Order: sequence, then structure tokens, then C-alpha cells
Amino acid sequence: MFIQTEATPNPSTLKFIPEQTIMAQGTANFNDKDTAARSPLATRLFDVEGVDSIFLGSDFITVTKEDDKEWQVLKPMVLEALMNHFNSGDAVVKEEAASTEDAAEDDDIVKQIKELLETRVRPAVAQDGGDIIFHKYEDGIVYLTMMGACSGCPSSGATLKHGIENMLRYYIPEIQEVRQAE
Repeated sequence: MFIQTEATPNPSTLKFIPEQTIMAQGTANFNDKDTAARSPLATRLFDVEGVDSIFLGSDFITVTKEDDKEWQVLKPMVLEALMNHFNSGDAVVKEEAASTEDAAEDDDIVKQIKELLETRVRPAVAQDGGDIIFHKYEDGIVYLTMMGACSGCPSSGATLKHGIENMLRYYIPEIQEVRQAE
């Protein structure tokens, strides 16, 4: 199996692209080994000393390293852990959590926001090894979370404010602001 790697805008994060689907639907973010218990793949990656967080996308894995570690040392160990996992035949996640979003209950503005995020924003941030999660729309404010490589990226604030906020405001005049969810 060949696993391609790509740099991301976040210097602490690398994107690993194997030749197979990682998550059939949705994404998963793991910030430590305890939260990774439901994912044999993430657990195996956290066994690599220096791995700080892991994000699983549809066809990629982003790994964020601890600040005091170097990719020169970590990258071969992460690749070995990925190869060992895929050769083992273990599942990526034990059970894929069902989406908690219920589109039937969303009002028109929320439906428009989700559609724009899905068609215009999510593909762009996925190319950088990340994802964006919609939390809520309240009093003209959209609350989002940047995940994966985008989570700690120095430019994520600018992406939210200047890119996503401007695009959403253009298409949906009721939106006044976009904020990072707490």
C-alpha cells in the first residue's frame, strides 16, 4: 500500500492519504488516547511518541505533532503505524457514530448555511487536511469549529472571519458574524 503525505498550512500537522476510504461518512477527531478508544487506528497512532492529535476524514488522516517533536523523526513512525493498521485488517473505528444533525428540524437559514458549508467550504478545508463543523445559528451569529489540520492553524481565524464569514454573509444577508464555537 502506498500512503501519500502532504504538508498542510499548519506546520504541526501532516496529511496522510492512503489508497482507501477512511471514514465512509462523517469525520472523527481525537485529542488524546482516551478519546481514541473507539478507533483502533487512532489508538495505534497515539502509540507513536510525539503524536498530539488525530483527525480522520473521508479519505485522509491528519496527524498533529507535539511542538517539541520534528516531522523528520515522526513521519516514518506514523507511516509504519498506518501500514501496520491497514495490514492488520482492523476497523478504523469500532462503530461510526450516527450524525446528530436532523435536517428536518432545521429552519431555512440553517439549511442554507449547512448547504454552503457542505458544497463550498468543506471541500476546501479537506484539501488542507481539516474539516469544519456547524454548531448553531443564533441571533445572526454562526458558530463553527475548525477540525484536523485547521484546528491549530495560524490562519484558521482569518479563514473563519474573512473567508467563510464573507461568503456566508454574501449568500445569506441575515448572517452578521461567524465565530469559533467554544
